[in-house]
Amino acid sequence: MAINRFAYARANSIADALGTLGEACRPLAGGTDLVAMMKAGLVSPDRLVDLKRIPGLDGVQAETDGLHIGALIRLSALLAEPAVCAQQGLACLYEALLQTASPQLRHMATLGGNLLQRPRCWYFRNALTHCLRKGGRQCFAFRGENKYHAILGGGPCYIVHPSDPAVALLALDASIVVIGPDGTRTVPVDAFYLLPGQDAHREVALDAGELIAEVVIPAPPDGARSVYLKVAERQAWDFGLVSAAIQARVNDGKVEQVRVALGGVAPVPWRATEAEEVLKGTVLTDDVIERAAQAATAGARPLAQNGYKVGLVQGIVRQALQQLRT
Repeated sequence: MAINRFAYARANSIADALGTLGEACRPLAGGTDLVAMMKAGLVSPDRLVDLKRIPGLDGVQAETDGLHIGALIRLSALLAEPAVCAQQGLACLYEALLQTASPQLRHMATLGGNLLQRPRCWYFRNALTHCLRKGGRQCFAFRGENKYHAILGGGPCYIVHPSDPAVALLALDASIVVIGPDGTRTVPVDAFYLLPGQDAHREVALDAGELIAEVVIPAPPDGARSVYLKVAERQAWDFGLVSAAIQARVNDGKVEQVRVALGGVAPVPWRATEAEEVLKGTVLTDDVIERAAQAATAGARPLAQNGYKVGLVQGIVRQALQQLRT
């Protein structure tokens, strides 16, 4: 195995980091994904720039436009934040964080790093396969082993996005603040992630010289509640087969506002707009919940081995809506 030699530097400010980043230089935060990819021979940066000493990027601040969460905050620290764990409207984020990886990994992993983790597809993670996502000519999962792959939004690549918090943030209508050489820009979560049809080689709308600075979650609507549910093969330290995050405001028994997000089913955190249309302006009766659950998989195109995900998605959406009704 070739030795992966690289230089290492610590950035003391955002300006320090931005001055060095590029294709051959990667940012290092918790390192839970990047280091694993380096060990597997999937990436070989010439230099790593440690971001952990940059001040001001690891806190949580309530402001007039919502909750600002620094990209360098560790998942374990975010779980302990009263602004997250004490709000019913943000319960889906708390539950998503709690179901992410293991306690040890949550103590190392940062929010920004979790949102940027690369696909967990076994073809992508195998250094011996030159798949479409790595610049090859085909997605091996399309006709290969695809039991964990996409049923929605796939093609020409069929990865699924692995982040739990990203699904919750989509349901919460969050935005991501990106900083780079040309300044700062704010990108909604549902525009931050790219489908393979938009770019077969990138998962996010982030250029090589840019960093995530923070995540902004708008204040939940008055009376809003949210829930996050996940189905995995194991009950501990496992990526979801499917997941669902729903935020809803119910007034006088009727659903006034609702956002439904799905995980484990698409190359991006998936917005189930068809299910939302079924729910808006209705009372959460058993019939409405059933129709919304069915609508959550509208347009699904399962591969040879992952048709089971259709039923799982419908079941988990049904269960989440029943929880919101009680």
